[in-house]
Amino acid sequence: MHNAQFFDFRYSFQIFLVTLHFNSQLSTFNSQNMEQYIVSARKYRPQTFMSVVGQAALTATLKNAIANNHLAHAYLFCGPRGVGKTTCARIFAKTINCLNPTANGEACNECESCKAFNEQRSFNIHELDAASNNSVDDIRNLVDQVRIPPQIGKYSVYIVDEVHMLSATAFNAFLKTLEEPPAHAIFILATTEKHKIIPTILSRCQIYDFNRITINDTVAHLQYVAKNEGVEAEDMALNVIAQKADGAMRDALSIFDQVVSFCGNKITYQGVISNLNVLDYDYYFRLVDALLQNQVPEALMIFDEVLSKGFEGQHFVGGLSSHLRDLMVSRDEMTLPLLEVGESIAERYKEQSKRCELWWLYKALEYANDCDLAYRASRNKRLLVEVMLIRVAGLISGGVQSKKVEPELPLIAVAPTPGGQNNSQQSTVNSQQSIVNSQPVLTPSPSGTPPKSGGEYVGSQTIANSQSNATQADKPVVVAAPIVVQRPKVVSVSLKPTATNEVSQLPKKQEVTTEAVPSTPIVQEVKQNDFSNDDLVRAWRLYAKKIEGELHTSNTMHNFLPAKVDASSVIVKLINTMQLEALTRHKRTLEQFLANELGNSGITMQFVVEEQTEQPIFLTKDENFKRMQEINADFKHLKNELGLELI
Repeated sequence: MHNAQFFDFRYSFQIFLVTLHFNSQLSTFNSQNMEQYIVSARKYRPQTFMSVVGQAALTATLKNAIANNHLAHAYLFCGPRGVGKTTCARIFAKTINCLNPTANGEACNECESCKAFNEQRSFNIHELDAASNNSVDDIRNLVDQVRIPPQIGKYSVYIVDEVHMLSATAFNAFLKTLEEPPAHAIFILATTEKHKIIPTILSRCQIYDFNRITINDTVAHLQYVAKNEGVEAEDMALNVIAQKADGAMRDALSIFDQVVSFCGNKITYQGVISNLNVLDYDYYFRLVDALLQNQVPEALMIFDEVLSKGFEGQHFVGGLSSHLRDLMVSRDEMTLPLLEVGESIAERYKEQSKRCELWWLYKALEYANDCDLAYRASRNKRLLVEVMLIRVAGLISGGVQSKKVEPELPLIAVAPTPGGQNNSQQSTVNSQQSIVNSQPVLTPSPSGTPPKSGGEYVGSQTIANSQSNATQADKPVVVAAPIVVQRPKVVSVSLKPTATNEVSQLPKKQEVTTEAVPSTPIVQEVKQNDFSNDDLVRAWRLYAKKIEGELHTSNTMHNFLPAKVDASSVIVKLINTMQLEALTRHKRTLEQFLANELGNSGITMQFVVEEQTEQPIFLTKDENFKRMQEINADFKHLKNELGLELI
């Protein structure tokens, strides 16, 4: 029995030794084959101020502060994600503790302090994530730790990342220590949302605002990384990666690793847009070409092709707006630096922008922006985008950009002014038209009587006499706008010429002829149709509906109806002067409207304000219920069925 137990123990021990050996061999294999890969965002993280991308002014300020020994006790680094806030804080902490700094203000990377930092075993640099350590107890532990002096070096640096996540009480507990820390303590706070930090914290820090990294700087750094990694990359492909990163270098390096996994050692433009699901520039160039030619079907088919590839309509509209913006900035040499694309794409933008008028780009941008704003609330999103494309294409007439021009005023010949005109004006007018003055044109005089047959009139101005018109061809002619004549209320004279003889409609030979208009005045018929009070109320409410924009006046007309006094007199009774003033402003227009609706041109309105003499009646709850019963007998039945009581 004992021998069997010993055998089982020995057998188990042998299995354990074999397993242990196998695990050690597997661990060695994994260490040789997998520990070598580090993501680019960590591998190419800057270790010196010089290697920081896109923050030259800020790094120069920090280096000068270190060189001149002008170190503050608290710094605040703020800016978007992935622009180097925490990286610069680490470099700054490493440099101020370096025992042998270089002449250009960088760390030596050779002293014990630098080696400890590079091997992540330095006790002088403390990092705290405020997102998970945001309570008062966490800040209290930090304050207790601040009292301990550094072991190696001059300073203990405390980097608090995402500091805006601290609670209000934690901020208040941190104030005193942040304002007056020990001489060896330096705080570096980092945040992406500076507006969430209380002013008392901001006032105790030197604030450094980090900028978004430009597309050109991102592309240059990606080219450097690709060269070191042995990856061949097209400039257009790297440009798309930089645009996708949106100013964050960490995002750009992460996307770069993703694209390398997809494309291998050769990154192409097509591979990038396929992997990142980005719309190709070619779609927008084709679309604008179709819109410039007023080819609506082709534009709609391009949009359908985009949708079939799985892209959202709003993404398409946003890309179109960006494309139109790039076309606009490509038209001027001054704004060309705003075009952040590759050289080959920039040339296509310049070529297409030459075929686009500036006013067309403005209008197309307006339509695209309106579509983008209304997209989220639209029920038929595809139709919304298609209507936008149709509107943009409608700006073009027959493949030619035709801007609408306001119609010009008609040309009317009047008498020459003293002194004459220049020869160019005279020759132009004489070559285009000849004036026939055999028959005079008559207009009413101010008194309402027709003028004598000896003169020509335009409005109320005399043009010329029949005796002097013989020499009119040798004198200059002045072109002026017609003069508007105010006519009497009831009796008027019609001056409208026949359709074939209008001055504004010139014949092909540009000869203007004038015909005599009958001098007998045409008297408008005065209508005196009878109307009922119902007809009056109907017309009254029509006018009230017409002026619904003026809420007070419209409500007054709906609440106070007119009453017919006699055949042409109407009275409206009001209760206050405000109503009177509101209706008085519309009296003339209202009378004309009622005259047209009722067929009676002699209607006169009268507004009367009546004082209210009736006093309001205050009833008890029982009296109110009794009156409700009188109006509807079912109230009592409802009260009894539900067992209700008056309160």
